[in-house]
Amino acid sequence: DQTTDKTLHKLLKQVAGDVAAGNSLADSFENKGGKQLPITFIETIRAGEESGTLEESFRKLFVYFEKSSKTRAKVTSALIYPAFLCVLSVIVVAIMMVKVIPMFTSMFDSMNIDLPPMTAIIIAASDFMVRAWLPLLLVVAVLIFALKIWSKTPNGMKFFAILKLKLPLVGRVQRMNAASQFASTMSMILAAGMPMTRTIQITSKVLDNYVIGMQVGDMVGGVEEGIRLGQCVKQCPWFPPLLTEMTGVGEETGSLENTLTIIGDYYDNEVNLAVERALSMLEPIIICGIAVIVVVVVLGFYLPMFSMYNSMA
Repeated sequence: DQTTDKTLHKLLKQVAGDVAAGNSLADSFENKGGKQLPITFIETIRAGEESGTLEESFRKLFVYFEKSSKTRAKVTSALIYPAFLCVLSVIVVAIMMVKVIPMFTSMFDSMNIDLPPMTAIIIAASDFMVRAWLPLLLVVAVLIFALKIWSKTPNGMKFFAILKLKLPLVGRVQRMNAASQFASTMSMILAAGMPMTRTIQITSKVLDNYVIGMQVGDMVGGVEEGIRLGQCVKQCPWFPPLLTEMTGVGEETGSLENTLTIIGDYYDNEVNLAVERALSMLEPIIICGIAVIVVVVVLGFYLPMFSMYNSMA
């Protein structure tokens, strides 16, 4: 009754009625929440009910989701400025190509002078954009839509997941984030009393990167065959060496949950540092890119003037 969010209010009302009818809390959330709720939320509650530690499960869920939310918020806020620069650069180039360059083009036409190759290329590109901006915009929109549809297919998700992992700046952030999600999710669900194989299955569905999620899901077969988790984690080439080594150490010492918790906190900090480093390199690259475009355009239109002044002299 105290929930202000209408969707959540409706969901909790339905869950309350389901529980009153004799269903378990986890089953009620799963039946009524469907895809609205994370799988970690439902399965941790189920483990808490089965082990009689439901209160502790909710406490762990609060800590887990609060930490995940803060990490995601930091990454998102850090990406706002580079995204703004990218959008600004596109707008600046579009205005120059559609509005500024045609003004110089008419001036050069009236002068009847030979244009340098750089100037001719810029003018040709501007004329193309002015005349074909609508078809060009439609083609770009269709390509973006097609890529979005393809990115939801297994092949598309695999392609973009590997691409993100291999990109120079983004790849490190992706690998650190996957390590953080793996360690934090595993420690939280294991502490709730979930069996190892089920814990791995749930963790594989939580990971943002599709390829790493598939590789983590494949670990279930190895664990069922009696292979230690640390050895299975080593089979994933994208995980940092520290994660694989500390997972093995945690198993050997019988403190896997605590070890994964510490590793999860460590990689949370590493994600923030990796994002800051990537942005510190990305921002000057974007600014330099804008500067290069402006300089090329300015030079392209000053060269004919220099040629004209030299011929007059």
